[in-house]
Amino acid sequence: MINSIRAVRRAKGLTLEEVAHRCDPPTTAQTIGRLETGTRTLSLGWMNRIAAALGVDAAELVQLPQDTQLTITALLGADGAQAPTRVEQALTARPGEDMVAVRVTSSIGDYRAGDEIWCRRIEGDWTNALNRDLLVPRPAGRFIFARLLNVDGEKLHLLPLGTGQRQQVVNNPPWAAVAVRLIRSL
Repeated sequence: MINSIRAVRRAKGLTLEEVAHRCDPPTTAQTIGRLETGTRTLSLGWMNRIAAALGVDAAELVQLPQDTQLTITALLGADGAQAPTRVEQALTARPGEDMVAVRVTSSIGDYRAGDEIWCRRIEGDWTNALNRDLLVPRPAGRFIFARLLNVDGEKLHLLPLGTGQRQQVVNNPPWAAVAVRLIRSL
């Protein structure tokens, strides 16, 4: 069993101090840090207190060896989709092997800041993704996240999210990933 407190805390954008103050009763940032790193034993009581402070189920704070993690592939904001500068994990994950995730950093189109979009990778047969949102890789670690409007041979005609965006054409991408699940915290 692996402790996932740090990953969940970081995914929610909280500091050790903030989690410590949210615990009932409050504790210290040092204690939370020790529980995250395993230098202090994580009892069921502590797990429940920290889970409540993070707003998740206690089961989300542990990871069994057979669990898979979904890595955030792209960050989506008003400037478009781009690769993250550090490795990030999706909040909860039991995805298939062909899944990638996008975290929305600022509201755009129908998506809100903090949303996670889980996408299923597809290759070749793009017509099944018509009128759906796609993540498409571009050169130099860039991405485009847009609605697939048309498929013309190996060319994908995409409309980026947001008002005033112009259609873009991508010729024969190595893969694309169609949005299949929206994870939104309430």
